[in-house]
Parts: sequence; structure tokens; C-alpha cells
Amino acid sequence: MRAMTLRGLIVAAFLAAAGPLAAPARAQSDFPPAISVTGEATISVPPDLAQVDAGVASDAKTAREASEANNTAMAKVLSALKGLGVAEKDYQTSRLSLQPQYPPNRSGPAPIVGYHASNRVTIRLHDVTKVANVIDTLVAAGANDIGGINFMVSQASKLLDDARTQAIADARRKAEIYAKAAGVTLGAPLSISEAGSPGPVFRSKMAAPMAIAPVAQGEETLSVAVNVSWAIKQGQ
Repeated sequence: MRAMTLRGLIVAAFLAAAGPLAAPARAQSDFPPAISVTGEATISVPPDLAQVDAGVASDAKTAREASEANNTAMAKVLSALKGLGVAEKDYQTSRLSLQPQYPPNRSGPAPIVGYHASNRVTIRLHDVTKVANVIDTLVAAGANDIGGINFMVSQASKLLDDARTQAIADARRKAEIYAKAAGVTLGAPLSISEAGSPGPVFRSKMAAPMAIAPVAQGEETLSVAVNVSWAIKQGQ
């Protein structure tokens, strides 16, 4: 009786240990056979928005003189923007600073020799053909701190929806190639996920403050990638 009880305990312990190992094998068989591919699509469109950074930098002996000179010069720049018909909602201060200046290459405590004031605005233009003219006008008004030019697409979301449709079609095309080569047929899609964050590839151009060259806006490229898994059936 004691021996039988010992054998029973050994069998029970073996089944308990084997159970967790057998469960994943059964679970793996629950996944249907599938073909997983990535579909891609790109759309190139001309930009319809431009963003320009421009401002004024001023140097003076005292902080007050630098600040007053900068304010006066910036007022002329903002007035020039209004004269171009740029709405107030389309430009905004992006950087305002007042910093002391020190003599170069001096060891130990250095005296303040002047102050540097800077005021920059970010301007959004709804007509990209006017970028060069706007920069030229700002420079003529006293802007001496011109930053980058960014071109953008205002209706990117709607255009990306078209790219998503094309990306799914590209995924099906690839999956059908694999299915034909493997001697199976495609079933319904099991999962669809968008890869990464779709969007336009923005390009930035720099503008020379004193010699404005023609500005070429080119095109923006909108791209989408989707991961799709298709169920497969054995060929008939």
C-alpha cells in the first residue's frame, strides 16, 4: 500500500511538471497560417505653406541702449510685414534675448563691454511664391537675423489617406506574389497596423540676409507604411 502511494505521487508530480510545457505547444497550433508583409506608398505634392524665421540683432554699450535700438528696428520689421499684407495671426515672437558681452581671450573676471539684444519672429506664409519677396522686404526694413525656411503641406492628412489606400494595395500585391510562389491562396487579412508615424518629409533652406537668391519650393513627399498579415489557405 505504501509503494502504490509512492508511485502515485511520482506520476502526479510528472504530470504536474509536464502540463505547463504541453500548454504552449497547444497554444501555438491555435495561430492560423499567415503571410505578413509591409505595404508602402508615397505621394509627392507641391507645398502650399512656408515658414520663415527673421529678426533683428542689436549691439550697444548699455542694456537700455541695446534694447531700445532693437525695439525700434523690430517695429520697422513688423510694420513691413503688415505692409505686405501678412495677418497678425501668422507671425509670432520666437526668441527675445538681452545678453552682456565680454572681451574675447581674457583670463579671470572680465568686465562687461556691451550688450547684445535679439528679437526674432516666425512668419507663416500661405503663398509660397512670395517667400523671396517677403525676405527681401524684411531685410530692407532692417532685419539682419534671417533663419531657415520650412515648406509644408496644409492638407497632409487627406493626402495621407490616399497613401494609406495605396499602401494596402501594395501589401496585397506582395502577399499574392508570396502566396502564388508557395502554392497557397490568400484569405482575409488578420491584422493591419501602421508602421511608425506617417507624414511629410519637411525640407529646410537657409537664406542669406543681404543677398536673397530665388527660392525653389520643390515638392514634399508624404509616405506611409503598413504591416498586414493575411490568412492563407491551401491551394485548390
